[in-house]
Amino acid sequence: MPFQIGQRVTGHITGIQPYGAFVSLGGHRQGLIHISECHCGYVKDIHDYLKVNQEVNVVILDIDEFTGKISLSLRCLEHVKYTQEPPEHQHRHYWTNHRVNIGFKPIAEHLAGWKTEALQRLDHNQASS
Repeated sequence: MPFQIGQRVTGHITGIQPYGAFVSLGGHRQGLIHISECHCGYVKDIHDYLKVNQEVNVVILDIDEFTGKISLSLRCLEHVKYTQEPPEHQHRHYWTNHRVNIGFKPIAEHLAGWKTEALQRLDHNQASS
């Protein structure tokens, strides 16, 4: 079954971590409900809302086309009713790019300049105080 952003699906909680819950969507597909997407408002402990083996209805927020990772939300269903029909406008989102392998090189190249700028701003702020 091809998944689409905005689609409402049913799954089972297979594991819970402090940052979110993993949901089996069938067919060896799995998604993650981030702790911020399990309930509207502040969530101190995700275990207060979700349990392992619990069946959940969720909405697909995003699909990383390269890695296949699926982001899910329970929070969307608290205030908005979704249909099984996908939204009209789909977008493809790539969190990663398999063609670009630059790693942290851009950060390393700019780090010295950023440090110099920050120190100059600190010196300027202290001088004007």
